[in-house]
Amino acid sequence: MVTLVSHISNYFEQFNSSVTNDLKSTTHDLSSDKTQHPYYIFDFERYSDKISALHDLRLFMIQRWHNSFFYAIAYLLLIYAGQIYMKNKPRFELRFWLAVWSGLLAIFSIFGAIRVLPELIYVIYKHGIKYSICNNSNAFGVVGFWTWAFCFSKLPELIDTVFIVLRKQPLIFLHWYHHASVLVYCWFSYQDYSSTGRWFCGLNYVVHAVMYSYYAFRAMRFSIPRWISMIVTLLQLIQMVVGCFVNIKAWEYKKNGESCQVTDENLKVSFVMYGTYFMLFGHFFLGSYIIKKSHGKSQKDNIMKKIN
Repeated sequence: MVTLVSHISNYFEQFNSSVTNDLKSTTHDLSSDKTQHPYYIFDFERYSDKISALHDLRLFMIQRWHNSFFYAIAYLLLIYAGQIYMKNKPRFELRFWLAVWSGLLAIFSIFGAIRVLPELIYVIYKHGIKYSICNNSNAFGVVGFWTWAFCFSKLPELIDTVFIVLRKQPLIFLHWYHHASVLVYCWFSYQDYSSTGRWFCGLNYVVHAVMYSYYAFRAMRFSIPRWISMIVTLLQLIQMVVGCFVNIKAWEYKKNGESCQVTDENLKVSFVMYGTYFMLFGHFFLGSYIIKKSHGKSQKDNIMKKIN
């Protein structure tokens, strides 16, 4: 295990040191960088702040993060109107497009996890837990690009709900509350480069890589064991527990007078968000896998008693 962490540390130390300063530098153009990198880095990662479209999107999110409230409200109104519209209409199948959409999000999340998670491991290994929670160095370089991509992706991820509405599947409170609130929070956090985002971004990429892969295979009618869906929900619960832990530690560091690059306001909002997510996902897990299973077993026992 130590050897694995050491390899990851060495990988990221070379990987990150070769590109961290690219985002901050504005003294050369795209064609003038002749640096040889030990690991392959895409141009859109290395020069994300120099490509006008990406630069403008990042600047828009920082300056106009309040727009996320409008997007969230519009999302809620549209799904409500969509359910009314679909009430007396036949459902759309859309399995092919659902598989494609889930597959694209799975690939995006897998690639994001590959780019972001080694940095988190490296920082913990080299600098410790406090640095990983309170230093926002992850906002720059290659990891900085994937942190931005993570926050921005919460907007197109709203399309998940379009499939639920058009396919006339049950739309639970957990689903739309999670999508709307996480959009607002991510945009809110990105505008001041909150340091706790290193943990939130890395964990969410990993969980979404598993979750959207599961959705894609299910949409393609693969036979998936029930325990796989249980693991997906358990991973989400673990993510919420870790999120609460990170917020509590950041709050403790700040109250002890230590420097931590996240605001008190952000920590309060984040803790409420992760706390409610934990309760909702916990309720979903109990209702879907524990209570339901016990109820089914009781019914089976009653049937057997009647037969005997």
